[in-house]
Amino acid sequence: MTLTNFDQLGLSKNTLKTLVQLGFTAPTPIQAQAIPVLLEGRDLIGLAQTGTGKTAAFGLPIIEMLMKSEDRPQSRSTRVLILAPTRELVNQIGDNLRAFGRKFPLKITQVVGGASINKQQQQLLGGTDILVATPGRLIDLIERNAVTLRNVTHLVLDEADQMLDLGFIHALRKISKMVPARRQTMLFSATMPKQIADLAGSFLTNPAKVEVTPPGRTADKIEQYVHFARGQQHKTDLLKEQLTANPDGRSIVFLRTKHGAEKLMKHLELTGYSVASIHGNKSQNQREKALKGFRDGEIKTLVATDVAARGIDIPAVSHVYNFDLPEVPDAYVHRIGRTARAGRDGIAIAFCGPDEGQLLRDIERLIGIEIAVAGGEAPAKMERPVRNNGGGRRGNGGGGNRNHSGGAKDARKPASGGGNRQAGEGKRADGAKPSGPRREHRNDGARPAGQRRRGGRGKGGPAGQAAAGGRRGEA
Repeated sequence: MTLTNFDQLGLSKNTLKTLVQLGFTAPTPIQAQAIPVLLEGRDLIGLAQTGTGKTAAFGLPIIEMLMKSEDRPQSRSTRVLILAPTRELVNQIGDNLRAFGRKFPLKITQVVGGASINKQQQQLLGGTDILVATPGRLIDLIERNAVTLRNVTHLVLDEADQMLDLGFIHALRKISKMVPARRQTMLFSATMPKQIADLAGSFLTNPAKVEVTPPGRTADKIEQYVHFARGQQHKTDLLKEQLTANPDGRSIVFLRTKHGAEKLMKHLELTGYSVASIHGNKSQNQREKALKGFRDGEIKTLVATDVAARGIDIPAVSHVYNFDLPEVPDAYVHRIGRTARAGRDGIAIAFCGPDEGQLLRDIERLIGIEIAVAGGEAPAKMERPVRNNGGGRRGNGGGGNRNHSGGAKDARKPASGGGNRQAGEGKRADGAKPSGPRREHRNDGARPAGQRRRGGRGKGGPAGQAAAGGRRGEA
């Protein structure tokens, strides 16, 4: 039986009233399936893409169960531990939980790298009901005896695949040994590779499994296009055309490196665009200021690295631009998932350089569609899949290797043309080679165990990618 109303899920009247006040009308599929299972006290594996309502799926049952207990947090302890890979996602979860629990006297604390650890120690002195944390900063606080996990009754691993992708596996295993064996554990992930299955086997006991979105499927309301670009300067010209053609839109532009993101942001700023950047070299205050300006509409374009792909929930985002194609196809799904949120439509435009054909092929194989061509010519001998599993909208008549300039309507469609070729356009903005072996990078600035600290690299290596300073400052 499909549950279509929140009052069918076993939630209390106070919670139901709060949901009405927040404008929640009906549960999403992950909420409808997960909430009753979690209220029974079972462990759970939830497979769902970002933006499907996972925070409410685990947050509402946790709040309900905490309020039924007479226990209160002890000094330097927490009753619930929620782990997430990035600062932005931690802050988003904390804000949502406060909204869900507004009728209950619960203390919710967030700890992330890049913020004052001394202040976080003070916040934990009296204990907290719910602690939302990035793994690196949590380990730091544990080592300072600022918090203990011996009283944890509920453990949540959110975006588990990204935590593993960022090198947090050792931190997660260390944390798992510090929490009581008798607890309720929830693991949420967009994908289920073998490493996640192994992690689930060690963390969870006889879990229920809920899957609401096939891995690799993109949102149905996202129109996807690709521009084949001659080089980095051509990409920049294409992007400026797009931003100029859509002055009222709210856009996120994704690049692979912090250096490249900052360089592009400064160029756009100098040429008159309302823009900010968010990446690992920004302080927590700078990142929060950029997100607030973007959320409030004061900033129209946010230039970001993948740190933002799963941590931004702003319904007004109309366009996502993949300035650099991601080296991991799953990242494409999460990037474009920043648009078409809360029932809206969205546009995702990728710029494919001459040496990014393989990356585009890998993305198309994952999502099961051939992305409509908005301009330019595909590299010679580039074979593209010609299948469509319904995993996302294409432009009118989409797909095929034909130029497409009118797929989206009115000012929403990709602008045609593409700027003039300029000297040096074949190089990346940060001087790095776009392709090559993927280097594991932790979003908290810490290196995975056994990885040597690297200094500058030789010719062709990423410029400005010296080993991160600090110990665990989330990227």
